[in-house]
Amino acid sequence: MKKIFFSDLDGSLLTDDKRVSPRTMEALSRFVEAGNAFAICTGRDINSTLSVYRSLGLNLKESYVVAYNGGLIYDVDNQRPVHREGIPIDMVRELLDMAYSYGLHVHTYNDNFILTEAYNECVEFYRRVIKTPLIVADDIMPYVDVPPCKIICIEMHDHEKQDRFRRAVLEKYSDILDSMYSNDYYLELIPKNSGKGNALIRLRDILGIKPENVIAAGDGENDISMIKAAGIGVAMLNAPENVRAIADVVTTADNNHDGLADILLNESKGL
Repeated sequence: MKKIFFSDLDGSLLTDDKRVSPRTMEALSRFVEAGNAFAICTGRDINSTLSVYRSLGLNLKESYVVAYNGGLIYDVDNQRPVHREGIPIDMVRELLDMAYSYGLHVHTYNDNFILTEAYNECVEFYRRVIKTPLIVADDIMPYVDVPPCKIICIEMHDHEKQDRFRRAVLEKYSDILDSMYSNDYYLELIPKNSGKGNALIRLRDILGIKPENVIAAGDGENDISMIKAAGIGVAMLNAPENVRAIADVVTTADNNHDGLADILLNESKGL
């Protein structure tokens, strides 16, 4: 009867001031102490996600991190990757140049750095929260030493321009890439076999956990596949309507008021 709980970070497990409240932390600890597993599932890169995990004091037995919107599954206890999905390196230059042709900021990642060819307001905005070290270079391709788990395009003023780019990418690469907005400004390009939902299924099967014993919670468009794939899909009260509409459960409180605590406490009791 072992269970696993997948949670998005921003807007879900974390309050708006980027902490886990004491009641939610207590509920999460009880859930894991009952013999269950826990996985952070986020669009953040692996460097940033592990940094957040450690800074929050989430020293929980059998914990996993799913980074890059499903691109990398990482075993925290054993400090090793479990699964990785990447965008082919020979596509990266073309996608960067395509984004530039639409007037968009774009950057990608290797395992240790954010890689960008321009330092601008978009990078500054992104790094208010994401503290991963940054490489700025006229050509970042020499630093793309592994297939990147995602490419992110940021546009803070003209959403329609960003959406035109999204449609153009999917028209050309729909058999290889998927895309989603992780917030109003961030358009994420990921491998077709990636996504939070696919990562949930992979880790669930690796651990031998029954589908009905998987709980997943989120608040954004990039959480929809995960919420749908879970046995119990949870949308935060603060999630937009399209996310709440596909969930099995909507929390009675938002991320700032322990929205996940009661669900975790009930699941740790087997309810």
